[in-house]
Amino acid sequence: MAINGIENSGRQVGEGRVKNAILIAGPTASGKSALALDLAEREGGVIVNTDSMQGYSVLDVLTARPSAAELARARHYLYGHVHPSTAYSTGAWLRDVTKLIDDGALSGRPAIFVGGTGLYFRALAEGISDMPDIPQPVRERWRYELKEQGAERLHRILMHEDSAVALQLRPTDGQRIARALEVLDASGRSILEWQAARGRPLIDRDSARFLVIEPDRTELVGRIEARFDRMLDKGALDEVKQLMALALDPDLPAMKAIGVRELQAAMAGQMQFPEAIERAKIATRQYAKRQATWFRHQLGPEWQRFRPGDGPLVSD
Repeated sequence: MAINGIENSGRQVGEGRVKNAILIAGPTASGKSALALDLAEREGGVIVNTDSMQGYSVLDVLTARPSAAELARARHYLYGHVHPSTAYSTGAWLRDVTKLIDDGALSGRPAIFVGGTGLYFRALAEGISDMPDIPQPVRERWRYELKEQGAERLHRILMHEDSAVALQLRPTDGQRIARALEVLDASGRSILEWQAARGRPLIDRDSARFLVIEPDRTELVGRIEARFDRMLDKGALDEVKQLMALALDPDLPAMKAIGVRELQAAMAGQMQFPEAIERAKIATRQYAKRQATWFRHQLGPEWQRFRPGDGPLVSD
């Protein structure tokens, strides 16, 4: 395949189980999903969500998941399948992809992985280390301690028990601190030791196509603002109300979806709706900038970089 006549080059040989995969990365609102759907229809492929927030249920609109009409045009996997009460992780996502492979869902046609979570793409293409199974009592203990004592107190505990990990984490990063403590508690080994043993990639890198969208910044800002306005029209406020009704821990990842806290504050009378909407748009722009920076510096030379409108994608 070529983009404007440029062949995909620089791929590394891999031994992954998924052949002829297509990976599409890019910042939020850059047009990734539309590109994935176009390729799926033209090449008979299936689409696999590679975005951490789009995996959560309830937040259909606010995470910009494909619409019902779009879902009907091609087979989609791993969208909205995780309850917001779950702290979904890269490892959990990779296990879900592995199950799709085991079940034969990705066999015989191109698998198109699309999203904005860089760590998911890295795990897919490079593999990640296996982590120990955490007994439910251990997991519940540290989630309870996080809620009762707070992240900074747990960070001090981690500093005493595993200072190498603690020094890498912000004292306010409660989810990662609790994760490090539960791994240490369950296995007796530092999470760093587990992470040092990298696994095998799930995709065959030699036959894969790697695409990353790099949209014009000004155009992207316009797309972000227009999309958030559409989200409000399509029921984003109702989704936030549903999420709040679950009375979840505010430190859970789903509770940090852009727009949730801003709209919640407006509904609680803590700010006016125009201010909340503007803050959500600013947060989205900042997030898109962080994504673009990560992709620019972390993705290797095998990734083809292009801007929307540069030219059609064509098969060899």
